Amino acid sequence: MAQPSLFTSISSYLVLSFFLLFSLTCNVEAKVSCNPILYIVNETLYNSLFLHKDDPACPAKGFYNYSFFIEATKSFPKFGNTGDLSTRKREIAAFFAQISHETTGGWPTAPDGPNAWGLCFKEEVNPQSDYCDSTNTKWPCYPGKTYHGRGPIQLSWNYNYGPAGQALGFNGLENPELVANNSVIAFKTALWFWMTPQNPKPSCHDVMVGLYRPTAADKAANRTAGFGLTTNIINGGLECGIPTTAQAQDRIDYYKRYAQIFGVDVGPNLDCANQQHY
Repeated sequence: MAQPSLFTSISSYLVLSFFLLFSLTCNVEAKVSCNPILYIVNETLYNSLFLHKDDPACPAKGFYNYSFFIEATKSFPKFGNTGDLSTRKREIAAFFAQISHETTGGWPTAPDGPNAWGLCFKEEVNPQSDYCDSTNTKWPCYPGKTYHGRGPIQLSWNYNYGPAGQALGFNGLENPELVANNSVIAFKTALWFWMTPQNPKPSCHDVMVGLYRPTAADKAANRTAGFGLTTNIINGGLECGIPTTAQAQDRIDYYKRYAQIFGVDVGPNLDCANQQHY
C-alpha cells in the first residue's frame, strides 16, 4: 500500500486542525453554539461594509453594532448557512445590500461613495401614512400606533408587525416602537422578513440559495430567481415591472459592492424591470 505524500499528510493535518479550532471556538465547554456567520463576516469586515453607520450625521449611530447583528442571526440558523460557501456569501451580500438601501444615508457625492452609508437610519423619516391596513382583521391596528418603516428592513404595515412580533416574542401591534428602540429585535425583524415566505411570495432566503420553485403564475410574470426577485418581494409594487428606478439601481449597486468584497459573482437577474410585481 502506497504511503501518503508529505503534502497529503500536511494538508490533512491542516484540515483537521481547522475543524478542531472551529469546534473549539464554536463550542467552548459545550456552552456556546456554533454560528457560521462569524467565519464569513467578522467585526472588522462588517464595519468596513457599513463604513459610516456610526457617523454623527446618522440617526442610527450606535444602533446597528456588529454584536447585535450576530445575536439576531442565532435565531435564524439557516441564514448564511445554506449551500456552498459562495452561495452563503452571496446571500449575506444580498441581505446586506437590501438593508443598506432601506436605511441608506448616502448621496451621489457622499464621502467614500453613496454605497458606504448603509444602516444610517433606523426609522422612516416623515412617513406619509400610519401604514394601517384597516381591512386586515387578523392583525388589527392598535389605537394610536403607527406601522411605518423601522429597523434594517424598514418593517412596515400592521400585517407585517403582527406576525413578526408573534414569531419573535413581542407584541408588534401594540409595541411597534421596539423595532426602532431595541437593536437585536430590529435585526431579528429584518431576518424574519428575509427568511419567511408570505404567500404568494417566496422568501428572499429561498431565492438566494436556490430553493425557489416558481409557480405557473411566477413563470407567467417572469419572476425569475436572482437578486432582482428579492427587490420584488420587498418593494415590487413601486420598483418592479417598470424601467429600473433609481431606488432599484441603488439596491443593485450596494449588492455589487458587497459581492465584490466577498469575492463572489452577483448571479443572474439583478433587476426586476421585466418582472410583474406581486
